[in-house]
Formats: sequence, C-alpha cells, structure tokens
Amino acid sequence: MSLQMLNRLRRSRVPGAVAALALLPLLAASAAGAPTPDRSVPPVSSARADTAVFAGGCFWGIEAVFKHLEGVTSATSGYSGGTAASPSYEQVSSGRTGHAESVQVVYDPSKISYQKLLDVFFTVAHDPTELNRQGPDEGTQYRSALFVRTDAQRDAANAYIAKLRAAKTFAQPIVTEVTPFRAFYPAEEYHQNFLARHPTYPYIVYNDLPKLAALRKQFPALYREPAGA
Repeated sequence: MSLQMLNRLRRSRVPGAVAALALLPLLAASAAGAPTPDRSVPPVSSARADTAVFAGGCFWGIEAVFKHLEGVTSATSGYSGGTAASPSYEQVSSGRTGHAESVQVVYDPSKISYQKLLDVFFTVAHDPTELNRQGPDEGTQYRSALFVRTDAQRDAANAYIAKLRAAKTFAQPIVTEVTPFRAFYPAEEYHQNFLARHPTYPYIVYNDLPKLAALRKQFPALYREPAGA
C-alpha cells in the first residue's frame, strides 16, 4: 500500500476494515500509474472566463463543491502556494514544500461572480477559523488560503474577510491567508473528480457529502449537477 493510501486511511478515522475496503478502487488506480504533473497550468482569463484558486483542507471536497456551482466551467485539484516545482502528493503531504492542497476554479463571470465564489468558500466549502488544519487533516498543506491573481481579487478578498469580521460571523478568528498567486500544479489523476468516482469512501461520506448538502440548502439557485454526473 502506497504512502498516500496509508495517509488517507489514517485520516479517515473510521474502522480499519471498512476504510481498507473503500481503498480498493484507489489502489487499482494507483497501480495503473498516475502521471506526475511536469509544469504549472496557466490561469485562464478572458471576457467569458476567469480563474480563482482556493485552499481549505483536502481538495476532494473543495473541488466537488465548486463543480456543483452554476457558472463554474471546471474545478481542478492540485497544489499551490509553495516554491517546489511540479510537486507530487507525497511531497506536499510532507508539509515541506510550502504548497497547500488547492483547487483551481475556472468560471464565467457573467454567470457567477468572484464574490459569490467567496460566499460559497467561506460558508460551505471549509471552516476559515481552523489554523493549518481542516477537520481530521493537519499541517500547513491544509491551510485556509486565497491565492489571488489580480489586484481586484485581492481587494475583493480582503474586503470580504473584513466584512465577515465586522459582522462577527464566526465565533473564532478568521485565519484565511490572502496570498499572491504563483503557480498551480494539477494533482495526480486519481485525485481528480474523487467524490463523484468514490461517493461511498468513508472520508467522503463523513467530511465532504455534508458540504454538498449544505450547498444545495444554502445556495439552491446556484446548485447544479455537473455534466456526466
């Protein structure tokens, strides 16, 4: 069993036998050989498409939440925020690359705004008050962060966080970093669209499916089933 499988098994915090059974499809995918990204992906920017990068714990759930939003063209799990080029999952999991598990979101600004993406990120996708962790996952690679690409994104992010703080929306302090975007490296193929492919995996059931339920309840006008789901 590979390092990433053991890491996920430990983090699932469910009975070992159940978690081990849930890992079988992952082992098959790993054995098939997942490609390691060898270059960063440039952000998309045009009149009908823009890009935002979010980090807030394990990328499986964050990716799934954004994929269920009307106006989002794509959501890709990957690594951002560090200096290591083309990192692997094992390297990022060590906590020594500076990268965080992140999701790159390409969206149509005419259908959904960056402000609305922030709404979903802070109220549904993760807990912005947890420092260097999210749920059962611990380490700087699970920090809460917004990797902003433009001055407009930076100003919108800072203003949004200031508004939340002024309103005392959360009982604990918001710890989300607003950091200039450097690069985004897609994660290995077996991480992509993980929730849709493994909806019964214990980690997904306990940590991520509730996020989709909250999204459907709090943002019904934006909720949609992704193509091919």
